[in-house]
Amino acid sequence: MAFVIQPGPIPGLFLIQPKVFGDTRGYFLETWSQKAYEDAGLFATFVQDNQSKSTKGVLRGLHFQKEHPQGKLVRVIQGEVFDVAVDLRHGSPTFSKWHGVILSGELQNQFYVPPGFAHGFLVLSDEAVFAYKCTDFYHPEDEGGIRWDDPLVGIEWPQMGIHPSLSQKDKMLPGLNPHDFYFDCEGNPV
Repeated sequence: MAFVIQPGPIPGLFLIQPKVFGDTRGYFLETWSQKAYEDAGLFATFVQDNQSKSTKGVLRGLHFQKEHPQGKLVRVIQGEVFDVAVDLRHGSPTFSKWHGVILSGELQNQFYVPPGFAHGFLVLSDEAVFAYKCTDFYHPEDEGGIRWDDPLVGIEWPQMGIHPSLSQKDKMLPGLNPHDFYFDCEGNPV
């Protein structure tokens, strides 16, 4: 088996560990197999791959698209991040709940975040190369987000002894409004 794929603690999230074949020359792994993922109950059609590089302390997020919600299969090629998903599906028993995982190039692990969630990550290593597959195209006019430090969500970010480095856009994100209808229970736009 090339992957161990397990449901996460919030319905819709998946934790994935690919099998890494390595020796003194290096390593090989599969990073995506439609059949293996579907056999585990993860049905997603990906249309776009993205990659970013960030330095220690950079926090990107928490982002989502309003009318074109994206599922994301995320992984770290180099370095280490704390990756977070926040449930924004109205009517979900886990609405406003979050789950975080450490993703690293050493572990080669992956995290699937379905449509209907806000997503973000904090870089823990000196640098990190972050890659992800998306189920919908990026629409800049459709961006949404919530504050990384919203007390209503209460994400327990790793303590690094420094304040996270945020983009101007992320500094201006609003807090979570529990009365807003972000997405329906299936992660579709409302």
